[in-house]
Amino acid sequence: MKNATVIRHVPFEDLGTIEPVLNQQGYVVKYFDAGLDNIAQIEPDKPDILVVLGGPIGVYEEQDYPFLTDEIRLLEKRLQADLPTLGICLGAQIIARALGAKVYPGGQKEIGWSQIKLSQAGKNSALAHLLTDDTPVLHWHGDTFDLPTGSTLLASSNLYPNQAFSWGKTLALQFHPEVTALNLERWFIGHACEINATPNTNVAKLRKDTALYADKLASQASKVWLDYLEAIHHSQYQQV
Repeated sequence: MKNATVIRHVPFEDLGTIEPVLNQQGYVVKYFDAGLDNIAQIEPDKPDILVVLGGPIGVYEEQDYPFLTDEIRLLEKRLQADLPTLGICLGAQIIARALGAKVYPGGQKEIGWSQIKLSQAGKNSALAHLLTDDTPVLHWHGDTFDLPTGSTLLASSNLYPNQAFSWGKTLALQFHPEVTALNLERWFIGHACEINATPNTNVAKLRKDTALYADKLASQASKVWLDYLEAIHHSQYQQV
């Protein structure tokens, strides 16, 4: 059996559509909850894949959230060894920081459903499944990052040029392909203050767009995860 170690920052931002694909591919999933579990106990080379999920904090807030220092150190060691790692939103930003790139508040919040634009490299990656029927994705962030040196840009949006990149066996996604319609109801509660404080954003519009797009995204995202995991397996097999 293979193992997937998952760092979760808030309970309702979980693996979503990633988990059933991991299970189908023979991975046993273990969550570490930031702020509760000791992230420093994770040995960088032990997980077959490490997944770092999103959360409503900034990578640069280590003074308020000391576990971020442990996450950055973990990612630095894991990335140096080029071990399979997937980061979503905050997770992508932590990966960028661990690779030496700057992470900082963006000019505006990007919350809601819209399409991404794939680079040529993105069109040749697992993210190509998101081009089918112009599948919209969910964005939910206020921070952004510079593209790390040596990484490959995969996707952009109208508001932010750096939305996804790859680095060796690592995939970093600023947007949220993992979400499901049902679980987003928990997001609408947990992120109520942020929603209310963001201009032109409200629960009614988010719920309406979720009803239109979430199932399509879930279907296509499952193909993204499968392709990514198969690529990891193939690259590891080639090295044996």
